[in-house]
Amino acid sequence: QVQLVESGGGLVQAGGSLRLSCARSGRTLGAYAMAWFRQAPGKEREFVSAINWSGTSTYYADSVKGRFTISRDNTKKTAYLQMNSLKPEDTAVYYCAAKRSYGELGFDQTPLPDEYNYWGQGTQVTVSS
Repeated sequence: QVQLVESGGGLVQAGGSLRLSCARSGRTLGAYAMAWFRQAPGKEREFVSAINWSGTSTYYADSVKGRFTISRDNTKKTAYLQMNSLKPEDTAVYYCAAKRSYGELGFDQTPLPDEYNYWGQGTQVTVSS
């Protein structure tokens, strides 16, 4: 009943920027934590960034700290991932994920894919060198 749709992927040169969006629809009442994961061909799905239900707490993988910024606009039911200084190793399918929140404030550990109940179809990000 909760649907997520990513957009904003594409082809960009190394050093460039992209902004991904993840729009929620369907049964969206309540609080939802949001996250971004990515998966390159032949590799495991890896965590990129997460944001709590209110947007007051964020968490980043070491590989993207200082380059990516996660944000959300609950009025628009949309989460964003601003990606700057992109590198070829950032090339992957990026997935938006969501889960119901019950008041959690922060993140104790790196979020895992199994924690999230709802997933988008993914959007391809390709960074050329």
